[in-house]
Amino acid sequence: MEVTKTGVFSVVGRPNVGKSTLMNALCGTKIAIVSDKPQTTRTRITGVLTKDEYQMVFLDTPGLHKPKNRLGDFMVKIVTDTVTDVDTALLLVEPVARIGIPEQMLIDRIKQFDMPAILVINKIDTVEKETLLEVMAMYSEACDFLAVIPVSAKTGDGLEVLEETLREQCFDSPALFPEDMVSDQPEKQIVAEIIREKMLNLLDKEVPHGTAIEIEMFKERDDSDVIDISAVIYCERKSHKGIIIGKSGAMLKKIGAMARADIEDMLGCRVFLQLWVKVKEGWRDSLGLIRNFGYDDRM
Repeated sequence: MEVTKTGVFSVVGRPNVGKSTLMNALCGTKIAIVSDKPQTTRTRITGVLTKDEYQMVFLDTPGLHKPKNRLGDFMVKIVTDTVTDVDTALLLVEPVARIGIPEQMLIDRIKQFDMPAILVINKIDTVEKETLLEVMAMYSEACDFLAVIPVSAKTGDGLEVLEETLREQCFDSPALFPEDMVSDQPEKQIVAEIIREKMLNLLDKEVPHGTAIEIEMFKERDDSDVIDISAVIYCERKSHKGIIIGKSGAMLKKIGAMARADIEDMLGCRVFLQLWVKVKEGWRDSLGLIRNFGYDDRM
């Protein structure tokens, strides 16, 4: 069926509220990496859902937080710009009967630009109905949302209602992306993010937040279906390098094995993955290095 209606939607909210999980669930495939640590998403990621005559484009954004370095400044700029650079904003919140500073900042920007917005209350599987009703009432008083939809991105509850509501916000338009496309991310970028996801899930505290991945080689062998990938993990401190490598290289091997499995699943072929670790002190405050690692505020 030919696409005749499209809509572009931003997914915004505080860190660790489930934005990437929601976009992955809506698109029906893993597009954005997921971890239980805040600031997992660093840049704007596009997910595309094409179904029937509709094509819905989702822009997953970093969590809105108080920046502590230039990388943080870049991430906040992505969020605030993306809120109003779409057809409809999806403000994702937790089922807590209190409007925090990040939520209020996003609501203020929605109001400032008279932006159509839908409130999505995530993680409803974790609260009682009475609390949920209180949250819905509180946010409804704070902003005139097009709709208030409770969901659980983890279990899938409420996603059908959300998708139907999103269809109502689509406009007459041909497809914006090829109908078989689910993301506009280059394969090398997805590979780098998969490696970073494994570090976020395996390493504690600040270590993974001070890392960046650079893909130095991505080449398919001429005589087989194997892809050779060489990646450098940059960290900010020598002590972090030792933690990432681990005793006798055990942690680096574990990161590589878990990343390779996901990369092979994504590419549909065998992968030979080599990982190296180097130190780049203070890279999160170097505009040149931030851009070199793919976080470009000029996008």
